[in-house]
Amino acid sequence: QVQLVESGGGLVQPGGSLRLSCVQSGSIFSSGAMGWYRQAPGKQRELVATIAFGGTTTYADSVKGRFSISRDNGKKTVYLQMVSLSPEDTAVYYCNLQVGFAHYWGKGTLVTVSS
Repeated sequence: QVQLVESGGGLVQPGGSLRLSCVQSGSIFSSGAMGWYRQAPGKQRELVATIAFGGTTTYADSVKGRFSISRDNGKKTVYLQMVSLSPEDTAVYYCNLQVGFAHYWGKGTLVTVSS
């Protein structure tokens, strides 16, 4: 089974930066597209960014220019570098892996931007 483990969340001041990591672990490893989603209190989970195995990326308009997604296929890890954080970025951030029609999710890491 595939396991996704996120890390790097925490409490930051507005304008601050954080770098999130998501590592594939377990007995199955996949080269499928990976991405970051987030869910703020009282809101629906939304797509933040995606990255294909070859490096092609997409971003939500709300984070474009501030967030950068990357991956290290050798380490089976995807990263999300976040800068210029605002309170609107406060959410639980989830790592996602696509394998065919299936989606695998991590348990999430909390990012809190103080107001």
